[in-house]
Amino acid sequence: MTERNHRIAPLTQLTEDEQMLKDAAAEFADTIIRPKVHEMDEAAKLDPGLIKMFFEMGFMGIEIPEKYEGAGGTFFMGIVAIEQISRVDASVGVFMDVQNTLVNNAFLRWGSEEVNSRFLPQLATNKVGAYCLSEAGSGSDAFALKCNAKEDGDAYILNGTKLWITNAAEADIFLVFATIDPDLGYKGITGFIVERGMDGFSISKKENKLGIRASSTCELLLEDVRVPKENILGEVGKGYKVAIETLNEGRIGIGAQMIGIAQGAYDAALAYTQERKQFGRAVSEFQSVQFQLAQMATELEMARLLVYNSARIKEAGLPFLKEAAMAKYYSAEVAEKLSSMAIDLFGGYGYVKEYPVEKYYRDAKIGKIYEGTSNMQLQTIAKIILQG
Repeated sequence: MTERNHRIAPLTQLTEDEQMLKDAAAEFADTIIRPKVHEMDEAAKLDPGLIKMFFEMGFMGIEIPEKYEGAGGTFFMGIVAIEQISRVDASVGVFMDVQNTLVNNAFLRWGSEEVNSRFLPQLATNKVGAYCLSEAGSGSDAFALKCNAKEDGDAYILNGTKLWITNAAEADIFLVFATIDPDLGYKGITGFIVERGMDGFSISKKENKLGIRASSTCELLLEDVRVPKENILGEVGKGYKVAIETLNEGRIGIGAQMIGIAQGAYDAALAYTQERKQFGRAVSEFQSVQFQLAQMATELEMARLLVYNSARIKEAGLPFLKEAAMAKYYSAEVAEKLSSMAIDLFGGYGYVKEYPVEKYYRDAKIGKIYEGTSNMQLQTIAKIILQG
């Protein structure tokens, strides 16, 4: 028998840089964000001062190289930061998530040097980005787009409506997907960089939501918006690749948001059961409560391992589609389940806004819906495993 002298590092073990960013994000969330959570949720609006601080902390350009004024970090560093921010407030977590895993990622992968030199320094330092794919008839059927782009000399003229756009109220840079020819199907889809202030572009209805209320979700109107050809991201007719491949990475970000929610709900429940006394002793001393806490801790760890594993695989340059779908699907299930269990453990107090767990429960629900519904994740997983 061969003696094994090597040690296997746990999947959750972080590098020094990853740990430093995690600690910084956790401290920022606990000291700066937490006091503002209730007020932002009630007002359904992010604190403008908080947005400025996110840029100052480098949280909005984690993967953007230093030559573009970004932090020069890694995808995994973004994931652990999103998790820590979402542990305190998922609204702020998704604000940061969309910027990093969707918008910045799309530029980094598909932008030319000229495009990236113009936009990445802005996204790293002071401009919020939004990712604009969804329409009224284009949800899970992501490429049934009606928003169209007609070539006109050195530009394209965009017309259409976009729905459910996260960060729309705060954004200045919008990655808008439109078709140059509906008859071409997905091969007509192109990514256009639309900037706030362009003639004919406006932000319309802001949705009044169940959860992640401080995160803006708005309708966009494009009426004869003239977008210069130098504002095309990637190639004309190849926008479907930009959209699909970016969303695959974005699902890991949503997984990080969901395990953050689950962690926040679990932490609150664990502390409360140790403080709350019934029948002369702490609630946590009852075996039935201990079993529930143990179940919560186990399922949270399972979800975290799936999210971290998919992020590590992606970062290694290996195929990660199945793992990302599994991470998003399961982490959303766990976030909803654990936040519900937390309310049960709080009893009547869990049902009122004075305590944090009812918000975790409201915030968790979106995990099964955006960036690919749970049914779409299951379809993806099934397709891959059946193909062997």
